[in-house]
Amino acid sequence: MSHVTEPRGWAPAPLLERESEILAIHRAVDELFGVSDTGSPTRRGGVLTFAGSGGIGKTTLLGEARRHAADRGCTVLFARGGEQEKQVPFHVMRQLIQPTFAALSEQERRDVLGSWHGIVAPALGLTASAKGRTAPDPQGVRDGLDWVVTHLAVRSGAPVVLILDDAHWADAESLAWLAAFAARAEELAMLIMVACRPDEIPSDAAPLRALMGRQGTRPHELAPLTTSAVARIVREALGDSADDVFCRECWAITGGNPFEVVELGMKGRDRGLKPHQDNIPQLRDLASAVKGSGLIERLEQLGPSTVRLAWAAAVLGNAVPIGIVGGVAALGDAQAADAIDQLHNARILTVLTSV
Repeated sequence: MSHVTEPRGWAPAPLLERESEILAIHRAVDELFGVSDTGSPTRRGGVLTFAGSGGIGKTTLLGEARRHAADRGCTVLFARGGEQEKQVPFHVMRQLIQPTFAALSEQERRDVLGSWHGIVAPALGLTASAKGRTAPDPQGVRDGLDWVVTHLAVRSGAPVVLILDDAHWADAESLAWLAAFAARAEELAMLIMVACRPDEIPSDAAPLRALMGRQGTRPHELAPLTTSAVARIVREALGDSADDVFCRECWAITGGNPFEVVELGMKGRDRGLKPHQDNIPQLRDLASAVKGSGLIERLEQLGPSTVRLAWAAAVLGNAVPIGIVGGVAALGDAQAADAIDQLHNARILTVLTSV
């Protein structure tokens, strides 16, 4: 089986001011194994949600959740909603299910799906749809998915952790299934984690709103970083000489958004900006680039091959083997490895399936 790997030669920065969220993640995973604060041996699943604006740290937290769950021996299913794919029925469910079924033979897939094979397999891309065949009934597919995920949870031999990032961009069919299935998570000792931007939930996405606010869900709304956390990031990027006025201006410009703070720090380092209050006008000029096309500009500076691999990884996701990502980007093994190293060093790409 493929595993998520840490970038070579890169140590992840600590998650500042996210201690309560990390503790909640660790406790929720522990409860899947029957470990609780009261010492009760009962295994318990449930739903854990993270809400906040873009760049506030939701994806980083889910990355921590994936690592911790994998370290504990859980079966981790991961998917991410996509702005360009939210009109594709069951796109998120394909991401969740396909990696597990990719390791099975066709006969093994049929054995697992049983009588649901003809309905579920085409909807999840496990087999080609018959030409001219009418689209399957969405409710029928959802019923089949109930069986598939329940079968996986019962037979996997390890607790199942299902993680969905950018749920505000998930397709309606997958969200309808997830919202309905969430009620069974506790009885199956299965943990569902969902992250989204509340202000970008479509008006017609009632299932997602219901999931984020359902009774029994453990919600976490991520707050911006404080001035002290922003100062720590700025000084790590630009040096300990960064004065308090300069650091506070970084906080004011970014609103304490972790992504924007890191981007601003890296942009200042690239430009050789001295972190003193006299240079605040130049800092504000840099901030306009960060809030606009700063990331794209930094990516393009890494060269066309690296850009091609980054786009391929963005489209395929990080559950796809490196060889396939390199092939889609039309890069040889050496070129792909070099591009991955550049993306890791630039902190644009943090994880990718190893084989």
